[in-house]
Amino acid sequence: MRTPTYLAGELIILFVLLPLSLMLSIPPVFKIAGVLVGVVYCIWVARKYQLISLKSLYQINIGSYWKTILISLILVFVSSFIFMYILHPEDLFIVVKKKPLLWISILVFYAIFSVYPQELMYRSFFFKRYEQLFKNVNYLLLINIIIFPLAHVMFKNWLVLLVTLIGGILFALTYNKSKSVLLTSIEHSIYGNWLFTIGMGEMLAFPMPH
Repeated sequence: MRTPTYLAGELIILFVLLPLSLMLSIPPVFKIAGVLVGVVYCIWVARKYQLISLKSLYQINIGSYWKTILISLILVFVSSFIFMYILHPEDLFIVVKKKPLLWISILVFYAIFSVYPQELMYRSFFFKRYEQLFKNVNYLLLINIIIFPLAHVMFKNWLVLLVTLIGGILFALTYNKSKSVLLTSIEHSIYGNWLFTIGMGEMLAFPMPH
């Protein structure tokens, strides 16, 4: 189960074919079943080979990398605000204005039940499980960046793919630099919750007021 051929096949099935299968016109129950099987399998593999330690779940190794993260946050905040202000001013901060309790609830739910599991799967599990497939870590980073938007391909929205591609670059670099799934999750949560806050949540399947 740790030969290069097996690992390559596993990577393709879990991170390429399974996300793409969510676009098929099949009953939702089969899609949910497929995702659950994939998640259970990853948990089993992670436990069997001790890929994720307890300490790695809560440690933060930010060092001097906070400057890079801060610059990235400012650029994304400003560019996304300008995008909404010019193209969709009527939706700017709409959820904060109309349903503040919904806004707060989604912020918490998204960070805990969406972002953290994603980062455990796409960063912690992925990097530990497949690092031996690549002699150069840059190739591992590249593959990780490419497969992350596939997790959102079911939305069938080019803007979602672009946003998640940019996010994939930022999160992969942060994790590779810090080896902290918690730090990457915090960064991911800030970006996702910001997009929801300024009115771009509908494209990411957040419930939005109209």
